[in-house]
Amino acid sequence: MVASIPLIGISTYVADTAWGNWMRRSAVIPESYYELVASAGGRPLLLPPPHTSPSGPGSGAAEVIEALDGLILTGGGDVDPLAYGEVPDPTVGGVNPVRDESERALLAAALAVDLPVLAICRGLQVLNVELGGTLHQNLPDVIGGSLTHRAAPLVFGEVAVSTEPDSRARAVFGGHPTVLCSHHQSIDRLGRGLVATARAADGVIEAVELPSARFVLGVQWHPEEGQDQRPFAALVEAASAYRESKVALAR
Repeated sequence: MVASIPLIGISTYVADTAWGNWMRRSAVIPESYYELVASAGGRPLLLPPPHTSPSGPGSGAAEVIEALDGLILTGGGDVDPLAYGEVPDPTVGGVNPVRDESERALLAAALAVDLPVLAICRGLQVLNVELGGTLHQNLPDVIGGSLTHRAAPLVFGEVAVSTEPDSRARAVFGGHPTVLCSHHQSIDRLGRGLVATARAADGVIEAVELPSARFVLGVQWHPEEGQDQRPFAALVEAASAYRESKVALAR
């Protein structure tokens, strides 16, 4: 039976978490991610990175993607620089190889079947690395020491960006949105097929797209922190069309 509303998978963090009298290692995600999906008309499904699977963290990714209509790769710690052939800089932090492997497997499976993908902050970086791109490991080193994009860890600051004409980013966000950023890394070399469709005034890439795909949009900022419904609504719309195409093929 095909779901009546699009099913949107959302990758999660893993953290030591306390609630009530409990403290446990848990899969967690800010509420805004899944509520923005729900309010846009999708059904959110959380996708934690498993570390005990006998076949590895990426095990079953294709089967998971087969059940979904869209995928969101969320923010979080840095992608392991070894994944793009570099020695980690001392500023790199929050690396979780299990999460890296899990999300890259989900992303690869999604791209293989043209599943709609929205990649946010770390998610954009996972997308770029999965397609063979590289990252600036410490952005202030390449923009003259500026802390424009992250004044301090866990602090979100406003950054003005400009989107490219005729891009999906322009269609979703308009020409010159002010966005909430908290990133000390950014794209260096673009991955295969990706196109930069938004930049900050200092030239830092703030959004990418995969023109050959049905819907693959990555943003370096955090729309969920500002309760920005637009990218989630765009993803759900694309996921609805994807679901309808699955229904048609199943008949």
